[in-house]
Amino acid sequence: MATGEIQAILFDKDGTLFDFDATWGAWASGQLKALARSELHLRGLAAAIAFDLDHARFYPQSPVIAGTAGEVADLLLPLLPGYERADLIASLDAAAQQVPLVAPVPLRPLLETFRAQGLRLGICTNDSEATAHTHARRAEIHELFDMIIGYDSGFGAKPEPGPLLAFADRFGLDPSAVVMVGDSRHDLYAARAAGMRGLGVLSGPASEADLAPVAVAVLPDIGAIPEWLRQQGRAGRDG
Repeated sequence: MATGEIQAILFDKDGTLFDFDATWGAWASGQLKALARSELHLRGLAAAIAFDLDHARFYPQSPVIAGTAGEVADLLLPLLPGYERADLIASLDAAAQQVPLVAPVPLRPLLETFRAQGLRLGICTNDSEATAHTHARRAEIHELFDMIIGYDSGFGAKPEPGPLLAFADRFGLDPSAVVMVGDSRHDLYAARAAGMRGLGVLSGPASEADLAPVAVAVLPDIGAIPEWLRQQGRAGRDG
């Protein structure tokens, strides 16, 4: 195989397959405005999740960037008396399925290239499984993935290794033969804990300085993966 030891690629979704701010900036703006009782309340809600209302983007330190809907709800609930946690999570997840999807590169040709190389492909996201399936269908790439895992799929959430190992177990893969691609340290910590190679991309809020200490390499976006794979095929795992 042209990719040497690598047999599968597991992708984070937001910030990796899709531009983070284009997707979640729109989602956060809409959700916060719907929940807010006043301009002051709106600003308070935005501060709770470290969101820049004026530019519709998350600050780099925002826990939402790698968080689950449950974690977002927990940040907002202290400012939303009367709301039930389960109801808020359900509302956030439902709205997430309708967000705009902007890919950093044309996705289908890239993913078809990987499939032609015999690679297994998966999505591992801290979004819900239902939203991940919806986004993949909307982007017309759903059938190219062997498995799609969300925070609620029963395997835990990143940075824990459980969802990554579930993918490897499903297909009888040694974790070392799987590459986890992501735009956050959560993705890369999970890869390390699972015994996988963690490949960072800069299509999310994190900088190269954030990712480099815990990544085997940092690429501008997923469009650079084919060249990286060719290098691994020539040089082997430690090249």
